[in-house]
Amino acid sequence: MRGDDVAQEPMVELVGVSKHFGHHQVLYDVDLTVQRGETLCVIGPSGSGKSTMLRCINHLEVISAGQVRVDGNLIGYRLRPDGRLHELHHRRAAEQRLGIGMVFQHFNLFPHMTALENVTLGPIKAKGVKRSVIEPYACELLQRVGLGDKFDAYPSQLSGGQQQRVAIARAMAMRPPLILFDEPTSALDPELVGEVLDVMKDLARTGGITLIVVTHEMGFAREVADSVVFMDAGRIIEDGTPAEVLGNPQHERTRAFLAAVLH
Repeated sequence: MRGDDVAQEPMVELVGVSKHFGHHQVLYDVDLTVQRGETLCVIGPSGSGKSTMLRCINHLEVISAGQVRVDGNLIGYRLRPDGRLHELHHRRAAEQRLGIGMVFQHFNLFPHMTALENVTLGPIKAKGVKRSVIEPYACELLQRVGLGDKFDAYPSQLSGGQQQRVAIARAMAMRPPLILFDEPTSALDPELVGEVLDVMKDLARTGGITLIVVTHEMGFAREVADSVVFMDAGRIIEDGTPAEVLGNPQHERTRAFLAAVLH
């Protein structure tokens, strides 16, 4: 494959992805393509499969059928010579996950570590980066998310919005080409939502990183997203630009959801 062909590959590609939990099917034959540097917002009602799809992208959930590719690489599996898929050992899957940042709803910071220590831990432990190398970059990231005076603060000393901004800096510290956000503002008090969204807007506008954001923040999706996907009952019902999906939805289910959310 030529270099220019590689450059045109999407950052994320899901083909026919399905997911079962026991006898309960959560995702149905999902196809999705996300281009490099794009910001995609995934919207839909609770229980529609949004977070499950996100977790399938970095193999936190093992898909039941289909394929997931990130940066051209098959995630969680290798292709055998006979064309069949073989699931990777969990260590190899974890290595793949190093190139995919993840920001969760509930921050998941280590309570016994300072903000700076939380941000530097991944590069030091997972990539073997020297502390003397990563600490200046981690300080730069914390300053970027507005926490330049909180290097030595522990999570218990930070507001929810501040903790989530540390979590974003932590994801960025691994220098991933892709960051997944799983409803990053849903656990925050309303007055703290804006400070986290501002950081995400800055990240999206800076470019160079592909963002997939599961969110209920329609204003953020309208302002920042390059594309929007609406999911319901484990399927992608509608996708397009924010103007298309949010401003002129074609499906009745999308219209009903937006009417309820926006009013």
